[in-house]
Amino acid sequence: MQYLYHPEASVSQLYLSGESHRYLFKVRRYRAGDSTYLRNLKDDILYQYNITTLDKKEAILTLQTQQELSIKAKQKLHIGWCMIEPKNIEKVLPTLNEIGVEKITFFYCARSQKQFKLDFNRLQKILLNSSQQCGRSQMMTLETMESLEDFVKMHSEAYLLNFSQKHLSSTDSIETIVIGCEGGLTDAECALFDAERVVGLDTPLILRSESAAVSVASLLLL
Repeated sequence: MQYLYHPEASVSQLYLSGESHRYLFKVRRYRAGDSTYLRNLKDDILYQYNITTLDKKEAILTLQTQQELSIKAKQKLHIGWCMIEPKNIEKVLPTLNEIGVEKITFFYCARSQKQFKLDFNRLQKILLNSSQQCGRSQMMTLETMESLEDFVKMHSEAYLLNFSQKHLSSTDSIETIVIGCEGGLTDAECALFDAERVVGLDTPLILRSESAAVSVASLLLL
């Protein structure tokens, strides 16, 4: 754990209870007199607190120091992602968060199964736990749009990951890229992108949508 999230981190004296108390003192085994780092994920400041008093249900933490420390990827990456099964998204979301993806926009494509619905409260909790472990100072942004067409209208700079002889490279300065669902995109959907904005991965293997997302993020951000 690089820090503990608390929405009130920055105040001179902070009361800790509930799940945060359990995690810090039951799981992480902190004791009274120890110091720990907190973030509120609204600014880039890392706050150091001393655990001044501790009982079974509550602890009082006193602010010691604070420093501005931004932890993020070397460049921005926004993924437009055709909807796939939510459990598969949940499995790779911590990895995408750790790699440094800034934003994901989900939308339905022609071959998406429309019964798939995302639980954003659950996804936010996954991101929060991941951020505490990897240290990133700003949460990934998640949003939904109605369709791929709407996404392309709003993000005309977007590239499409598809089968292409133009292979994606770690030197490419791509900030927005679309990844299809299982079964890929229709011809009409592919036609939304100019040919020079279609890129592929240098592999003969067929990747699942979530594997493609991790591969793209790794190439562009690491």
